[in-house]
Amino acid sequence: MSNPEPVISEGAADAKFPEADVEAELHPGSADGSLQEDSVSAQLTTSKEIKEQAEVEEKKEEGKKEDAIHKVTSTVIISGVIVAVIGAIFAVAKKLREN
Repeated sequence: MSNPEPVISEGAADAKFPEADVEAELHPGSADGSLQEDSVSAQLTTSKEIKEQAEVEEKKEEGKKEDAIHKVTSTVIISGVIVAVIGAIFAVAKKLREN
């Protein structure tokens, strides 16, 4: 059967992994300024953000219009019910006077 212990040569025991440059890994291009922005991608992203903002504003405007229509409709219905109740009260009062 094979030996489960790893075989380490004498030269490999002294070797170490090189230390990682954490700052360079976390912020690539910041040290030497070699990171460049792709203007086409930036314009597309900006364009997309503007479209999304415009859609959000449009939806808000539509929501406000729907709210206004809903309020007017509710007001008309409530007013109609109030007028009907007052009319019924007058009709009952008139019948009571006749008797």
